This record gives sequence, C-alpha cells and structure tokens, in this order.
Amino acid sequence: MYIKEAHPTDEWQLPANERDDVCYPQPKTLEQRRAIAKDFTKRFGWDVPLVVDTMDNLAEEAYAAWPERLYVIATDGKIAYKGANGPKGFAPDEADAWLKALLPGP
Repeated sequence: MYIKEAHPTDEWQLPANERDDVCYPQPKTLEQRRAIAKDFTKRFGWDVPLVVDTMDNLAEEAYAAWPERLYVIATDGKIAYKGANGPKGFAPDEADAWLKALLPGP
C-alpha cells in the first residue's frame, strides 16, 4: 500500500531518494497520490497490485505502516504475517522466506 511520502522533495528529502530516483513532492490530493504510485510501479517494474491509502491516512494509522512495514494478508482477509516497523525492522528477505516456506512452487 502506498501511504504518505516519507521523504518528499518539499519536506525532508534524503540523498538516497535522489540516488534511487524516487523524488516526489508530498501529494495533496488522492489523484496525485495515485499518479505517484502508478509512476513508481511502472518505473520499477512492479507486477503486484499496489493500493493507495486515502488522504486521511486511515490504513497507515490502522497498520502503523509509516515509514514502512510489510504485511501479508491471507485469502480470508486476516493478517498472516506482520513485519517489524521500518526502517530498521524492515526485512523484505524475512517476508520472502516466510512466503516461500508457506507457498509451493517457484
């Protein structure tokens, strides 16, 4: 889920964002937030759905997702995996290993 920008160009831009070419201003409208999400997924070749939080940031607040956190939602809609809060607890490799152990195939 794309939530509010952690390091927008008009607030607190980091050198890593410039290096990785992920430089966006803080969106002021839902349309701007959607456009950033679409641009990001296209440029970085994401082939998984990316949903966008509302401008009142309800999902970000409910899931304590700022600045980053990984969740896996089971087919029954319940949280099956909840990673630690980032950036220090952000562990994509841990989530990947968890998914590989759970799911058959490549």
